[in-house]
Amino acid sequence: MLENVPNHIGIIPDGNRRFARRLMERPSKGHEWGTEKIKSVFDWCKEIGIRAVTLYSLSIENFHSRDKEELDFLFELARREMDDIIENPENFVHKNSIRVNFIGRLELLPKDLRERMERVREMTKGYSEYVINFAIAYGGRQEIVDASRRIAERVLRGEMRPEEINEAVVKHSLYTNGQADPDLIIRTGCEKRLSNFLLFQSAYSELVFLDVYWPELTKEQFFEAIREYSQRQRRFGK
Repeated sequence: MLENVPNHIGIIPDGNRRFARRLMERPSKGHEWGTEKIKSVFDWCKEIGIRAVTLYSLSIENFHSRDKEELDFLFELARREMDDIIENPENFVHKNSIRVNFIGRLELLPKDLRERMERVREMTKGYSEYVINFAIAYGGRQEIVDASRRIAERVLRGEMRPEEINEAVVKHSLYTNGQADPDLIIRTGCEKRLSNFLLFQSAYSELVFLDVYWPELTKEQFFEAIREYSQRQRRFGK
C-alpha cells in the first residue's frame, strides 16, 4: 500500500496524437483513447485515496493553433461525454460522487458545449467525495491576468484597498477559486515542462515527468509516479 499519497494531483495528459501516429491511426483516435484513459486513471486515484484531480484538457495555445477539424472533433467528443453525464445515472461521475468543474476561458467554447458543461457543474456541485477540474481553453498566465482584472475591478468599485491585496485574495480570484493547490503534477508525453499549467498553484508542487504517451499509461507507471512523490521531502521553499 502506498503511503504519503497526494490529496490533489494535476495531470498534463500529453501524447494522444503522437501515440495515434505511432500506430498509424488518425490523431482523433488518440483523443478517443485519451478520453477513456481519464476514467482508468480516476479508478487508480480512487484506489489509493487521491481525492482531487485537475486535468489539462485543452490549452489556450492549442485552442488557437489547432486546425478547425481537430477542434470540432474535440468539442464533439466533449459533448458526448457531457451528455452521458447528464443522461446516464450510471456514469462514473454519479456512481463515485465526483464534483466536476471546468476552468479556463470558457467563453471561447461553443455555446451549446458551455451549456452542457454548466448543466454538469450544477448536477454535480453537491457531490463531495471527489473533485475533477477540467482545464479547457486554459492558460496559467491568462488565469493570472484574468484574476488581476477581477481584483482591479473590486478596487475600482471600492470593495477593497490595494494594500489589502495578498496571496489569499489572488488565490480566491483564480479560476480554481481557492481550491487546495496540487501536491503533485504529472506529465506524460516525454516532455519536461509545465506548458503554462497551474503556474500560481504549482509553486510548491512536486513534478514527475513520464516518458510514455498518455493513452498507453499503465497502472504500474502511474503508481510508480505516486511512489516517487511519496519518497520526496517537501520543503515549501524552506
